[in-house]
Amino acid sequence: MKKSKLSNRLKAGVISKGWWLLSLLPLAWVQALAVPIGSLVWRFAKRERNIAKVNLALCFPKMPKAERDALGKQSIIEITRTMLEMGRMWMAPKDKVLADFVSFQGLEAVEEANRNKQPVILLGPHIGQWELIAQFISHKLPFTFMYSPPKLAELDSTIREGRCRMGGNLVPADLKGVAGLLKALKRGEMIGILPDQVPEKGQGGKLVPFYGQAALTATLLPKLVQKTGAKVFTALAKRLPKGKGFELILIPADEKVYSEDEETAVAGVNASVEQIIAYAPEQYQWAYKRFKNTPGKDVYKS
Repeated sequence: MKKSKLSNRLKAGVISKGWWLLSLLPLAWVQALAVPIGSLVWRFAKRERNIAKVNLALCFPKMPKAERDALGKQSIIEITRTMLEMGRMWMAPKDKVLADFVSFQGLEAVEEANRNKQPVILLGPHIGQWELIAQFISHKLPFTFMYSPPKLAELDSTIREGRCRMGGNLVPADLKGVAGLLKALKRGEMIGILPDQVPEKGQGGKLVPFYGQAALTATLLPKLVQKTGAKVFTALAKRLPKGKGFELILIPADEKVYSEDEETAVAGVNASVEQIIAYAPEQYQWAYKRFKNTPGKDVYKS
């Protein structure tokens, strides 16, 4: 046990130091470094490659296989960029991080809702640099979002400190955390939700279409909307070419999310995710088992 704890501390120390070193580099260098690393992951990480291929075949059946494979490989490179950029997001000087957003789309509508004390729910799918969205919004407005501790517990303090340094408020990913989200909304504030994580047993979920395929999807958003009358937006920090920074894109969620019929509203969540993916499909995390926990055959078993 002691040896295991020591090993975990060493791993966490190496990862934290690596993030710190990466935070010192120009953004273009970090993103360029992800190309060879991500290419190696695509070539040798059979599990991630298979998941991406299955997801893309289900979501884009009419796309030629060669195009899907190219999209899958680029997606792995982009998620590698996301991981390498974490050091910058959490450890680089704050003004340097905030300056990474060089253009904005839809920010005025969110700011107006906040000025009017209209509660806002921000959907942040796993696309682009989602950590930058939390940093930027936390700097401008009161912002509460859920947090699940990492598998490597020794990294918890590093990640918590990084995510909260702009003023964000973390709540646990459990019933207590849901209560915290409700309180924030009733104060007329903004909260963030990850809409594309498959809920575990007992967390509440419905099978609704995602790119025409049944996908277990959380019911949390419709419940919060019905209880608070919150306005919903979907967010993307789109990575621009050659390390030029990011574009913040905020678009109104699909109107179905406001339906009193829960299944219709949950389908609206997935429709909202599809809408934002269309801005940069290569930056979406396709190597995630989005269609797990659905009845019938496990599509990820070869």
